[in-house]
Amino acid sequence: MSRTTGTTVRGIRIPIVKQGDDLVNMVVESVLTAAEAEGFTLKDRDVVGVTESVLARAQGNYITLDGIAQEIKHKFGGENLGIVFPILSRNRFSIILKGLARGAQKVIMLLSYPCDEVGNHLMDIDKMDQLGLNSSADVLTEKEYRRMFGDDVKHPFTGIDYIQMYREIVQSEGADLEVLLGNDPRIILQYTKKVLAADVHNRARTKRILRQAGAEVIFGLDDICTVPVNGDGYNEQYGLLGSNKSTEEQIKLFPREGAVFVQTVQDKFKTATGKTVEVMIYGDGAFKDPVGKIWELADPVVSPAFTNGLWGLPNELKLKYFADNQLKDLSGESCQEEMKKYIRSKKQNLIGSMDSQGTTPRQLTDLLGSLCDLTSGSGDKGTPVVLIQGYFDNYACE
Repeated sequence: MSRTTGTTVRGIRIPIVKQGDDLVNMVVESVLTAAEAEGFTLKDRDVVGVTESVLARAQGNYITLDGIAQEIKHKFGGENLGIVFPILSRNRFSIILKGLARGAQKVIMLLSYPCDEVGNHLMDIDKMDQLGLNSSADVLTEKEYRRMFGDDVKHPFTGIDYIQMYREIVQSEGADLEVLLGNDPRIILQYTKKVLAADVHNRARTKRILRQAGAEVIFGLDDICTVPVNGDGYNEQYGLLGSNKSTEEQIKLFPREGAVFVQTVQDKFKTATGKTVEVMIYGDGAFKDPVGKIWELADPVVSPAFTNGLWGLPNELKLKYFADNQLKDLSGESCQEEMKKYIRSKKQNLIGSMDSQGTTPRQLTDLLGSLCDLTSGSGDKGTPVVLIQGYFDNYACE
């Protein structure tokens, strides 16, 4: 019988993960149990995705706010702290800000507008245009912002006034807060020469611009908590980036030693099944909400670690293009067989070829990680492990 399905995706339920758990065995055993219960078998190049959250939790990779404050005082001196381009977030930057403010006397915060780096809006863009604001040049104080847009400017999804929330957080830690809105990071240097670049994806450029403009001290969130502080967790590559709120006094960081974890899981599957299963750690997916205009990726990367078989980009022919061109005079089984011949004979690298125009030129791990994130969700599905089968198959595979 001819094959009737392509890629299949399953969210795999596993026990609640706690610090110190053997996550490698939990992942392998849960997938094998699901295979037996659901009647499927593992194959070479199946993909197992494991959310970064459960790995960090199993590792106990947490940092306290006191630990953050201690490092901020050490790096910035404990007085004025400039913060440039933080994202607007309840479970990410807000808890980080609490630790930052604990390590400073005054915070000067420069927010980008009309939205943050990942698309959370501080203002209605149409009203911004009506007011004649030039987002490339105009700088607003908080007072001017309120005068133009009102005292009750809330995020359309969360219902939160983020500037007010950030003000309350900073003041609750005994520090003062001055808020500015502008899109040139050098604005902050008029207020302090000690700056923390809090953006995620543009951080290298922001740090370079500030350093060239005369910043005396410049670090990014990826430079904070890169080594243990008082026995707390750390992430040597990403620091505080990729972190999430755990408790009111503790932050869960991005996991460490991911390469060791994915390789160990792959080896365990090989021993148990004889199959080479690809393994990846995933966090946020890389997609954008077309209604809210929010880009999901608040983590520094979609996948911080993955096995070697997941390097690269897709290498696919565009079926729609062939259907309208090379196959336009064929139909039925002859059309299908001719398409399979094209697939079997395709070049190893189709970059720049008209035959692949319109396919997605993105990293495999970005595509797979987005699929995993959409499958597992961020709530109570209880499936932090995702099994993807048939992803690397094509129309010619039987």
